[in-house]
Amino acid sequence: MRRTIYRILTGTLLTLTVSIDAANAAEPHQDRCVILVSVDGLAGFYLDDPKAHMPTLRRLAREGARADGLVCSFPTVTWPNHTTLVTGVTPAKHGVIGNSYLDRETGKTVPLIPDPLLDKDQVVKTPTIYDVAHKAGLTTSAIIWPATRNAKTLDFTVPDMKGNDSWQNFGTPKWLGELRESGLPIDRYGPWVDESSGGVQRDWLYVRMAEQLLKKHSPNLLLIHLVEADHAQHKFGPRSGDAYWSVSYCDDRIRDLVDAIEQSPLRERTTLIIASDHGFFPITRDILPNVLLKKRGLLGDGRQTAICVPQGGGCAVYILDDERRPDLIKQLRADFKAIEGMQAVFGPDQFAAIGQPTREQDPHGADLWLAAESGYSFSGSQNGDDLVTARSAPAGTHGFLPDQPDMLGTLVLHGFGIRQGAQLGKVQNVDVAPTMAHLLGVAIPRADGHVLIKGLSE
Repeated sequence: MRRTIYRILTGTLLTLTVSIDAANAAEPHQDRCVILVSVDGLAGFYLDDPKAHMPTLRRLAREGARADGLVCSFPTVTWPNHTTLVTGVTPAKHGVIGNSYLDRETGKTVPLIPDPLLDKDQVVKTPTIYDVAHKAGLTTSAIIWPATRNAKTLDFTVPDMKGNDSWQNFGTPKWLGELRESGLPIDRYGPWVDESSGGVQRDWLYVRMAEQLLKKHSPNLLLIHLVEADHAQHKFGPRSGDAYWSVSYCDDRIRDLVDAIEQSPLRERTTLIIASDHGFFPITRDILPNVLLKKRGLLGDGRQTAICVPQGGGCAVYILDDERRPDLIKQLRADFKAIEGMQAVFGPDQFAAIGQPTREQDPHGADLWLAAESGYSFSGSQNGDDLVTARSAPAGTHGFLPDQPDMLGTLVLHGFGIRQGAQLGKVQNVDVAPTMAHLLGVAIPRADGHVLIKGLSE
């Protein structure tokens, strides 16, 4: 078991790398554009699945560089992984440890998704690619990139938030005026977010907005987040008919973005990077760890000595009694390990291996982390007596340990500075930001990752 978990946590890096220090002497490139497209939930296996219709992405992979899979951050959920993609460090360092965390003082869960409460500077602790690019005098932009609310170093931005007024309150006013004048239905964003099928319209709109930026403003850095593939797979599961439709739809949007690049002033010196934040597992059963806490007398009836905060296939456990913490950690590790569908239980002594902070390193850090097996997802419910329950219908989710075949993400690089036909092997997501920085002629201090030199032609 220990050997299995070690392989899951570490994997094997087959890419050649260079030191981050090598980029420190570079000069910022005003005449270049680097675009990072996150296709939320685009598992790496789709790229080689004959049932997945993705002619554009496969052409870009043939003409450029591709990874055999992208090892994402644990828990493999949206907010921490998008932050890792732009910082080059693990959640333990950048501070976005999940889609939510527990405030120990109030005992309440604080949601980070979709940026309802906190600004970027309140949650992201380390420099991002857009921070260093902006400081170097480059033009930066982001279209619904997570954890960017009120980001001061984005010249053009709309945040990934809900509500009709979110873009008006937190977007770039002059740019929004240009988009509205051009006829783009940006005022439909709020209603589309709330519609069950809203990801389709939203992805179409995001690419149209990117097209306007590329043609009119020539940004040096553009981050764009596409959402429909994640939405479809949560509802219907990976490799379902709806999942295959959604990845084809996303491929169409990438095609539109490629067309926009071809019409942009920097088309000859533009690099396109397509990545994802996680893969997907099917789920048919729920694990209810808070029911176990209730049975142990630690939760419920006005008590909250411990509580679990689910993250899909991962789960953070918080212990709020300081005196009993060491004993409860030991007891609960054994209790949780015995639950059906539990793949691993990690104590604070193992957090460094999964890229999570201890509570001493970060007040939001958990006391235990749980990881489920494929087929199971964590629920925060305290109802009933069963620790595992069947779901009413099959679905899909993520959050699981990252270095498992179906949890690997996608990574394709194409365009200026990319070596044609390069095979990168298995890549870590902390390598994406340093590679973007290298292409832009800037450097990210204290990054954990390395430049993917094997995929570069310069």
